[in-house]
Amino acid sequence: MNDEMLDWGVATRAIRVGQHRTGEGEHSEAIFPTSSYVFASAAEAAARFAGTIPGNIYSRFTNPTVRAFEERLAAMEGGESCVASASGMSAILSMCMGLLKTGDHIVASRSIFGTTVILFTKYMARFGIETSFVDLTDPAAWEAAIRPNTKLLFLETPSNPLTEVADIRQLADLAHDHGAWLAVDNCFCTPALQRPLELGADLVIHSATKYLDGQGRCVGGAVVGGAKLVGEEVFGVLRTCGPTMSPFNAWVFLKGLETLAIRMRAHCESAAKLAVWLEHHPQVERVYHPSLASHGQYELAARQQSGAGGVLSFDVKGGKEAAWRVIDSTRLLSITANLGDAKSTITHPATTTHGRLSLEERATAGIGDGLIRVSVGLEDFEDIRKDLERGLG
Repeated sequence: MNDEMLDWGVATRAIRVGQHRTGEGEHSEAIFPTSSYVFASAAEAAARFAGTIPGNIYSRFTNPTVRAFEERLAAMEGGESCVASASGMSAILSMCMGLLKTGDHIVASRSIFGTTVILFTKYMARFGIETSFVDLTDPAAWEAAIRPNTKLLFLETPSNPLTEVADIRQLADLAHDHGAWLAVDNCFCTPALQRPLELGADLVIHSATKYLDGQGRCVGGAVVGGAKLVGEEVFGVLRTCGPTMSPFNAWVFLKGLETLAIRMRAHCESAAKLAVWLEHHPQVERVYHPSLASHGQYELAARQQSGAGGVLSFDVKGGKEAAWRVIDSTRLLSITANLGDAKSTITHPATTTHGRLSLEERATAGIGDGLIRVSVGLEDFEDIRKDLERGLG
C-alpha cells in the first residue's frame, strides 16, 4: 500500500485496494481465467522463474485476480502479506506445512472447528506434530500446556459454535514469551469487526467461504501475516503443493469485500436483537452471543471487537429431539452448516459441524444435544424471529 492508502479506513480499503487496471480502463476488477502467461523473451522467462524479476509465471501461484484479493485482504487486516487458497481448511494446512516440522507441538483451543481438530489430531500427527487442547478462555491452561517444542498457538475467537472470546493480546504475549506464533481464525468477525494482528497475533486465518463472500457462492481461504512467515514460508507451500484459489472465486470474494463492512453491521444488529429475544424465551435454557451481558466474555468482546458478530447459539429444553423439532419447523431459515450468508442458516452442531468428534470431545467442548446454531442473515428481523418461534412454540 502507498502512504495515502495507509490512512484509509477498513471499508475504503475493502473497495479500493488491490485494483490494477488494464489498458482497457475497466472500473470493476478484471478476471484473468488463464493457466499460463507469455514471456517477451527467453531471458524474461528465465528471470521470472529464478525470481530475479517480478511477474506472472503460472496461475497455480501467480494470478492477477487472486493477487488483487490477497492485496485487499492483507490491507484490511493490516498485514504485510496474504496467501489465498482453495478453502479455509487448506489455508490452515498450508500454514502448518509452511511453519512446522516433525517434533513440533501445537497448543490449540478446544473450541475450534471440528474438522480442524481432526486435521491436527489425525493428519498432522502422522507427521510427528502433536497437539494439546485447552480451554479457550483459561490463560493458565494455555501456559501450562506450552512445552519447549511448542511452535504454534491456534484459536478461533469468537469460537464456533459457543461464541467464546479469547484475549488475543494476552495469548500473543504468552506465545511470544515462549518463542511461538499465535494464529487466530478470524472467520466470525472478519477485519470489519476485529483485527488480530493489531492485538499481537502473528497470523490470521480466513475461510473466505463465509462472510468475506457473504452470499454462499464460492469456497476459498486465506492466511494473512508478515512478509517472511506468509509471503515466503506459506507461499512456498502454495507454489509447490498447489491448494490454489481459482480466479473466478477470487473475483467473487473481491466483490464480497466491497460490502463487508455494511453487511457485518446488519448481521450484528439482527443477531443482538435475536439473542435478547431468545434469552427471554421459556423454551430456551441459555443463549451464547457476545452482545449479551450474561456472556462470559462480554466486557472483553466489547473491548476487542467493534461488533458482536452475526452467529449465535442457544440450548433448548428437551435435548436433541427438541432441537431437531425447532430446526425442522423452520420454513425461512436454511438448514445448512454453512454460515456468513445473506440467508439465515440453522444447524445442529452435535450432529453436523462437530459430528465427527467423540461424545466425550463434544461434552468437553460444551456442545450438547440441545444446542442450535444460527447464522443470522440479512432478512427482516421479524421474519427470522417468527420462523424460530414456530418450532419453539
